[in-house]
Amino acid sequence: MSKILIVLSAANIWTRADGSTYESGVWAEEFVVMDEKFVAAGCSVDIATPGGVAPTIDPHSMNPAVVGQDNVDHFRRYLDAVADRLASPLVLADIKASDYDAIVIPGGHGPVEDLYKDDDMGRILIEADRAGRIIAPVCHGQAALLAAKTETGGWLFAGRRMTSFSDEEEVELGTADNAPWLLAETLRTSGAAYEKGPNWAAYVVRDGNLLSGQNPASSAPLADAVLKALA
Repeated sequence: MSKILIVLSAANIWTRADGSTYESGVWAEEFVVMDEKFVAAGCSVDIATPGGVAPTIDPHSMNPAVVGQDNVDHFRRYLDAVADRLASPLVLADIKASDYDAIVIPGGHGPVEDLYKDDDMGRILIEADRAGRIIAPVCHGQAALLAAKTETGGWLFAGRRMTSFSDEEEVELGTADNAPWLLAETLRTSGAAYEKGPNWAAYVVRDGNLLSGQNPASSAPLADAVLKALA
């Protein structure tokens, strides 16, 4: 039985360039769809956050106008069913990557508030990568990759192929203008071999043990790719 760690942001806001705050957290679809698939496949799935703080589900990801009422209903039922797991996540600082076969990181704007600069996130990713464990962020979850600094101060994932929520999608979402930094642009300037598919369409990139999905629509195919890699 494969053992998977889902790392969720503990942030409930995204601090904007002008100092204002934007309600944020974990994008419901990205957690629900992947967790659901992993559990259904018989995997053992743990959840961890910085400080063991119960994660906040991004309210925008539960807006019927954004994701559709049927999806909201499904997400709500699933989140209610796993409420106990979400209420008491593991503490990220206590995690050993060697205990897991895969590290999965859903997005929402939460990771660009906390995970991108979290030392324990960086340590876990370095441990996981060096052990050849699967690393699989989706959408804004790729911000967590920025925390992985080598002993010489370089970026662990420089030169690696990956995708993430694109700058173009951020513009279409209406959140680019006041963003303190844009994720895809930052990944590129940090040295990533960044690529993207059509806006809002499912797109997954695999580079060895690093699997990444572009946006919420990529959650299901990314989870399938993780399960295939683990098999």
